[in-house]
Amino acid sequence: MKQEILSLRGMVYAAMFGATTAIGAYIVIPLPLVPITMQTFFVSLAAALLGGTLGALSQVVYVLLGVIGLPVFAGGKAGFGVLMGPTGGYLAGFIVGAYIIGKLIEMKEKPGFLWMVSAMLIGHVALYALGVAQLMFVAKLTLGKAFAVGVLPTLPGGAVKIVAAAFVAVKLRDKIRQIFPLPDK
Repeated sequence: MKQEILSLRGMVYAAMFGATTAIGAYIVIPLPLVPITMQTFFVSLAAALLGGTLGALSQVVYVLLGVIGLPVFAGGKAGFGVLMGPTGGYLAGFIVGAYIIGKLIEMKEKPGFLWMVSAMLIGHVALYALGVAQLMFVAKLTLGKAFAVGVLPTLPGGAVKIVAAAFVAVKLRDKIRQIFPLPDK
């Protein structure tokens, strides 16, 4: 049995998708407290194409790059302070959300578009729950206010990103696996 997480190929995939999440951080619609970025699109895509373990690892790579000082967080921010700031819960949510999305998608041999959308929605609930929890704590907001600032403005764009990620994943998964086969599970 091959160990998925320890294979060189798996680590390369995780690093590549961590880098795509970093690129997504530079596509920003600035809002107070929580900006809208393309990061969640790449979180969803990584999880759908790599699975739960490698999808989560890709986000660990992304977060670690930012923590060590590379300007990969939204708006070119970096450092441990971002992880401890109002949006740090979303960064932790990327890891948890990717794991959940990937594991749900792995439950089916060949998941269809609606299954992927559903898995991504569930993963994003976890992502947002962690984000809102830290936003409440750090910014000293009520649950309602944190939800209003940290979730509501992102819902329309988030829905579009989930649909787009599911569409891309369904179209690319077989082609990508032919060119770059994933390690055995």
